[in-house]
Amino acid sequence: MPEFPDGDDRNPLAETCERCSALVESRECLSWGNGPLDADLVVVGEAPGYGDPEADRWQGGNWTGMAYTSRHSGRRIRELLADAGYGHDDCYFTNAVKCFPADPDESTTNREPAEGERANCRPYLREEVEAVTPRVVVATGRHATESVLSMVGRGLDGFLDAVLDPVPWPALDTTVLPLLHPSYQDVWLSRLGYTREEYVDAIGCAVEELI
Repeated sequence: MPEFPDGDDRNPLAETCERCSALVESRECLSWGNGPLDADLVVVGEAPGYGDPEADRWQGGNWTGMAYTSRHSGRRIRELLADAGYGHDDCYFTNAVKCFPADPDESTTNREPAEGERANCRPYLREEVEAVTPRVVVATGRHATESVLSMVGRGLDGFLDAVLDPVPWPALDTTVLPLLHPSYQDVWLSRLGYTREEYVDAIGCAVEELI
């Protein structure tokens, strides 16, 4: 079981945010980044899911106010990176969009954030990367990778081809490393020709080369 972040690890960049009216209505709370501000890795998801308010600790960022703290995705990505050699003290976890984007037809189901919502949140993400000065920005999943690469001035043609393919971010003296989203990792690993153990080793090698 990965270590659950302490509330003191939460890094709120504003008391509140009203930039996106739909997100203000759908969220329970802002899901801020968490982890050491001298971490080697900044790990970026797309947005918090609805989460599980009845869970013991891993309720999800929509309820805890801390990114990647859900029972499924949060635990899986933290465990994956720890197995690759980068544990609790090495990673700062955040999202490209800080609020749960509810599907208008189902309030507990998430939708893809709109481009305007991503744009409104980019200053927060840039502020976090500038504050942490990581050696590597790990983007998890297609949507998070698109959000991060847009800040580098790059597009994304095919996500699977981008996994574990580093992209320099010279303006912030770091490198973007796309990974599979933890929720869909098992589905796509075989497409990439990896077992989980091989994938963990590949992540460790890729990060080590960049650090």
